[in-house]
Amino acid sequence: MALYFIGIGLNDEKDITVKGLGIVKRCKYVYLESYTSILQVPVSALEEFYGKKIIIANRAMVEIKSNEIINDAKQDDVAFLVIGDIFGATTHYDLLLRAKKENIKCEFVHNASVMNAIGVVGLELYKYGKTTSIPFPEKGFKPETYYDVLKMNKENGLHTLILLDLRPREQRFVTANLGIQYLLEIAATRNDNIFDENTMVVGCARIGGDFHIKYGKAKDLLNHDFGKPLHCIIVPGKLHFVEEEALKQWG
Repeated sequence: MALYFIGIGLNDEKDITVKGLGIVKRCKYVYLESYTSILQVPVSALEEFYGKKIIIANRAMVEIKSNEIINDAKQDDVAFLVIGDIFGATTHYDLLLRAKKENIKCEFVHNASVMNAIGVVGLELYKYGKTTSIPFPEKGFKPETYYDVLKMNKENGLHTLILLDLRPREQRFVTANLGIQYLLEIAATRNDNIFDENTMVVGCARIGGDFHIKYGKAKDLLNHDFGKPLHCIIVPGKLHFVEEEALKQWG
């Protein structure tokens, strides 16, 4: 018996690795983590391709009621599927640590994630600084941490990848347009020349699948149609001439 953490890629049912698919087919229980990302296909497409019934694991099941997954793994082989790579979110590592405390054997099958697939934009991966994310603002909760991260990276000449919040159960997503709007709102109060309507930005959608990328001034991307989620934003840092050439294709 074992708990298998399996990355299934970013796009559809066929992004799973050959190794991962073989493991899924022999597992008695197959869970799909459903709250840190989304696929571009329905769960039924995965079930048909994998030949397995998939149990949707929401945040409560993974973070609060994880005993269901852990107890299954004590008796049988269990696959825990993660969109993208398996440890792109700390919640997955937390599940791993809890499983190990129960002396459950854990094995890993990695896959592509936005952290490496973003290379399609043409910016050098090793020149990215700290990655950050823009959450949904709530009443009494409107953090500006992501702006502080952008400032730190920009001062060091580094690119900034900004991930955008999602609530799949509510069908709510922070779009690239909305993310840029939030940055501009903070910039208006800071007056620090870190970000303004003329800042060059890369807006991305559905990286790893039917992707769409647009490069331009923040003010011009505000109303650009990026299509379906998931979206993310890149604010380039100091550019090498090859990176400058790469970005032109998205202008």
